[in-house]
Amino acid sequence: MRHLEVSAPDGLPEISTGSDLAALIAASTPLIDGDIVVVTSKVVSKAEGRVRPGERDDALAEETVRVVARRGPTVIVRNRLGLTMAAAGIDASNVEAGSIVLLPLDPDASARALRARLHELTGTTLGVVVTDTAGRAWREGQTDIAVGAAGLRVAEDFAGRVDAYGNDLVVTLPAVADEIAGAADLVQGKLGGRPVAVVRGRADLVLRIVDDGPGAGSLIRPEGSDLFGYGAREAVIRALAGAPEDRQPFGQPVELTELLAAIGRVHASSRIAATLRDEAGPAAYDLEIGGLPERTAVAALCFAHGWRLLGWQPGESGVVARVSPSTP
Repeated sequence: MRHLEVSAPDGLPEISTGSDLAALIAASTPLIDGDIVVVTSKVVSKAEGRVRPGERDDALAEETVRVVARRGPTVIVRNRLGLTMAAAGIDASNVEAGSIVLLPLDPDASARALRARLHELTGTTLGVVVTDTAGRAWREGQTDIAVGAAGLRVAEDFAGRVDAYGNDLVVTLPAVADEIAGAADLVQGKLGGRPVAVVRGRADLVLRIVDDGPGAGSLIRPEGSDLFGYGAREAVIRALAGAPEDRQPFGQPVELTELLAAIGRVHASSRIAATLRDEAGPAAYDLEIGGLPERTAVAALCFAHGWRLLGWQPGESGVVARVSPSTP
């Protein structure tokens, strides 16, 4: 039988710039080898001086790489850490009125420093997870996720293994750092004043003291590899606008057959034929589209599917669109 214990000590003082967070943690709870110390990003940010006066909108631009979606006052962005979060993860709760807390500059580095300091103080080999709260697509409510980690296998790769029924596991990759963050939040609570938790019972995930591991940053999908790079409305706008800087989140070019199928769905043509042009340089195709297609729609479809529309010319039964796969 496997047993997991999660505890959150009471009595940590208010954290401010320069606080020795590791010393406060070590004094608040006993630690043993294999424990995983889970700390909210808010107290890490407070210790690192990431609190400032102002409103969330005042810091949103500097923390944002691009806007993913807007719904009324809610703005979902991909922030400078690569995380997709409401308001870039800027928080105005559990802080003095009129102040905001920004995420740590480098949560993985914060976790590494905290791990090293805890080892210095206690002699233990620990894992450290720095957490923040995030919403989920398709799901109501929020849960805590790992935004920083050190000394921990942040994901368990089961690809290549076989289950009890003999089935091959192909893409099974539990994000255990996120699961640990969620478990810790159950005992920390949002209003309990317990920003630290200790997870005990998964020492198998904790790495040697000389190995800090890949960090939570390794759980972030690169631009273009996520299937939901934009919100539904924003994707339409970006594709129609066709600005080169908006291309990467749509991903790598699809196969030509998929592009043809997409054009066929939007333009009910009786015939769409593709011919590879025999010329030097990148591959280009002439798509002969029967009838009179809506050219703006075809251009947007090409953009959204990772292709460039190079131009138009008359065809035998309609028009010919010259297209070429692009590089995001």
